[in-house]
Amino acid sequence: MQCMKLFSRLNIFSKEILKPIVCGRLADVNNQIQTTNGFHSSVPCMAWEKPKGPQKWLAYNKKIYPPQAPDEERRPAFVCHMKTDIHYSPKKMWYIACLVRGLSVEEAVKQLSFVSKKGALAVKETILEAQKLAVEMHNVEFKSNLWVAESFVGKGRVIRGLRRHARARVGRVDYRHCHYFVTLEEGKPPASQKEYYAHNSPNLTQQEMLDKWLGQMRARNIPNSL
Repeated sequence: MQCMKLFSRLNIFSKEILKPIVCGRLADVNNQIQTTNGFHSSVPCMAWEKPKGPQKWLAYNKKIYPPQAPDEERRPAFVCHMKTDIHYSPKKMWYIACLVRGLSVEEAVKQLSFVSKKGALAVKETILEAQKLAVEMHNVEFKSNLWVAESFVGKGRVIRGLRRHARARVGRVDYRHCHYFVTLEEGKPPASQKEYYAHNSPNLTQQEMLDKWLGQMRARNIPNSL
């Protein structure tokens, strides 16, 4: 019984001694994190982390073009936008991305409202965000005077998981994510899908477009290789 009382007194004594030391160190760490070189910085190790997700797509919005000549055809305004890490399969999202290509913004939103797919909601939100961004940040006068010039999907991260089966067996589950990219352009949309694809590859036959695509694929290289 006396030993128990002695241990309890030592425990209380040690807590009273260590409490101001620990609190003081925590306060010093917090002050060091909050005011480093005159500006707020969170966890220092985050400065060395690489940015996650696509980074180049939004850089097209910052590109500055040279002035146009008076007799030159007017360059239409455009805005690029994206939504990253959508918990949806990129193969399923591809069909929804193809649906809105070449449509006006109002028609694309109308069509997506009747698509009972999870990915359609993400595409609809992205297009509406891009429309708002075009009016507020890119000097587009009428928000209804926009059409979907580009709409495609990229593969995101894949999270591996396990699923339990009978007889103590397990199976692997892939939780797939995707990135959705869209470009809205000012002006009237093409009259048909055929005209839309002709707009991207003018004056080219089917064989010429195939040869052009094959040339682009064969010109690819692996970075940092021999």
